Amino acid sequence: MEHAFFNRLGGKSTGIFKSLNCGPGSSDKNKNIQKNLKIVGNKIKTKRKKIILLNQVHGNKFHYISTNSKLKNKFEGDALVTDRKNTPIAVLTADCAPILVYDDSKEMIAAIHAGWKGAYKSIVKKVVKFMIKKGCSPQNITAAIGPCISSNNYEVREDFIKKFIKKDKKNIIFFKKAKHKNYFNLNKYIHFQLKSLSIKKIDIIDKDTFIRKNNLFSARRSISRNENDYGRNISIIMIN
Repeated sequence: MEHAFFNRLGGKSTGIFKSLNCGPGSSDKNKNIQKNLKIVGNKIKTKRKKIILLNQVHGNKFHYISTNSKLKNKFEGDALVTDRKNTPIAVLTADCAPILVYDDSKEMIAAIHAGWKGAYKSIVKKVVKFMIKKGCSPQNITAAIGPCISSNNYEVREDFIKKFIKKDKKNIIFFKKAKHKNYFNLNKYIHFQLKSLSIKKIDIIDKDTFIRKNNLFSARRSISRNENDYGRNISIIMIN
């Protein structure tokens, strides 16, 4: 099994997209994005044309790619699941959380994109429950939550908090107040959801996308700098 959470370094893009921007949804030059995806493919020993991306919509829809599935270059939704070998699946993020999941016994993988909307709509739980239904076991599953915006920089409004508390009063633990401002802990919320499904092996890559020195693309940082667009970090996984 090959997997990686890539930062923004080592690519061909320039300007605000410098340098490993892998987001076709950005206004970067397509030829640069394709070159960057080729670099990513080389790193995990696969070809660019094999990498399957999503047209991400901040929902809870996912696609299962079986050995008989007809492969499309792009699916619409926010997660991909497969047990197909040499089929790299990937998600793109720029503050949202990328989650890579692997069952080492069943040999099934998932790549999940979860911002607050996807997490709120339980995309992570939905995908993992599907994997369990397909024969995966919580004790054989490892989940890794990749770099995303941290609670130090994820400022939210009161109505945002009310929405989460209305869903479950316990959700108050994922918020903190500092200097009269409210902040949300996205990766802690996702970690909690994974734990609720009896998954014990959970890694968190605790790197805040918002902090410039971490060399990750960040939508919120780009907006704060009045930039008109931003690059996307890629997270990818493949069964050899």
